[in-house]
Amino acid sequence: MLAVTHPVDLRRCRALGLAGTAFLAAGGETAGALPVRELLTPASPGAALGLVVVYFGVVLLIAAWALLGRLIHGSAPPSPRALLLVLALWATPLLLAPPLFSRDVYSYLAQGAMVDAHIDVYSYGPSHLGGPLAEEVAPVWQHTAAPYGPVFLATASALSALTSGELPAGLMGMRLVALLGVALMAAALPRLARHCGADPAAALWLGALNPLVLLHLVAGAHNDALMLGLLGVGLVAALGRRPALGAVLVTLAALVKAPALLGLAAIVLLQIRADRGPAKAVLTTAGAAAGTTVAATAAAGTGYGWIGALDTPVSAHNWALTSLLGRATGALLERLGSDLAPLAVPVWHTAGLALTAGALLVIWVRLRPRPVYALGLSLAAVAAFGPAIRPWYALWGLFLIAAAAPSASVRHRVAAVTGVLALSVMPGGGPADLEQLVLAVSGGVLAVVVLWQAHQAAQAPALGRAA
Repeated sequence: MLAVTHPVDLRRCRALGLAGTAFLAAGGETAGALPVRELLTPASPGAALGLVVVYFGVVLLIAAWALLGRLIHGSAPPSPRALLLVLALWATPLLLAPPLFSRDVYSYLAQGAMVDAHIDVYSYGPSHLGGPLAEEVAPVWQHTAAPYGPVFLATASALSALTSGELPAGLMGMRLVALLGVALMAAALPRLARHCGADPAAALWLGALNPLVLLHLVAGAHNDALMLGLLGVGLVAALGRRPALGAVLVTLAALVKAPALLGLAAIVLLQIRADRGPAKAVLTTAGAAAGTTVAATAAAGTGYGWIGALDTPVSAHNWALTSLLGRATGALLERLGSDLAPLAVPVWHTAGLALTAGALLVIWVRLRPRPVYALGLSLAAVAAFGPAIRPWYALWGLFLIAAAAPSASVRHRVAAVTGVLALSVMPGGGPADLEQLVLAVSGGVLAVVVLWQAHQAAQAPALGRAA
């Protein structure tokens, strides 16, 4: 990040981050994941300019976040309340912006409409729904069953009924659901940090003000926000000696997206650490989880097809480590004329699952860190070695690592990864060609030049006074 020698204050950070998200929203109007009738060709002047503007805004936002982190780790850090106000300010320009960095929100709306129309989302993809809403779904997901649990699908169905399938209202509704998840995350982080002996302000900085949260949970309206919010408040409840409520909330999170199921292991360990017997802890947690699952599934009316849908095929463009290795191995075997080429990707995916299982055993059995930190490391391993990965998956583990990181050096390393991931996706949500990469880099470089000039201008008066 930029070396800044003049004093950093909260006002500068607020203004710089707000400028970043404002440019993001403005550029998204032509380069975002727009409805198909509004899409511009990537080569059009409007889309090209929008892409430059979006990446200009992304770099400004990352710089503001880095400067805020410097302030957080300084001698007079802002209060958690002040940081929550910064989060609200930075998020404001994104509220009315089009979806950015992914078209998944259109899949959510189509799946909600399918549930509302009593179509089995675990057997059919959005193409079975047909109509304008299904046309908005990315081609790779048109024939793919929903991988989400009944809690999220019930939410999407209720939203579909409330908005009568109208796209603008549905997009706003999904963004509000994501904002609810982000609000729950922000509410849980300081409490989790205090229980874990960490700095609440630093936890909010890394876990809620993180650019990935603003880019993908707010601007992208991903349902990971709701999963993480429910997971966070569930852990807070368990730490507050309400393990049954904690298990209910964590199960609801898992019924949004399955990775949160690992949170139940943390609930059990927290009870054992509170001197509750292992058998009683397991029975209490399992009973609450089973009851919640049955009740939520019955209320949603979607059945238990979500269990079988957990192996939903991943995108052909997925850049998960095991997918990349599998495709590379398959291409090599094809060149060698081997009949084993089609097995390469499944074998590497299986190896990734085995590696994930091994990592979980090391974390929980050998290393035995505090339960919240162990859960964060475990979710990070699931995201890293699983068969599907997107930049926002990093938030699964990062959210809890932010709350329970044992040192500032851990937070700094995680923050560095965040900065890289925040730059890794095009605002339209699709794969990038060379021209788009050049435009994106141009926008980022322009932002760096502007920041450097502002830095030099701020230094000049101080140098004059020193002379």
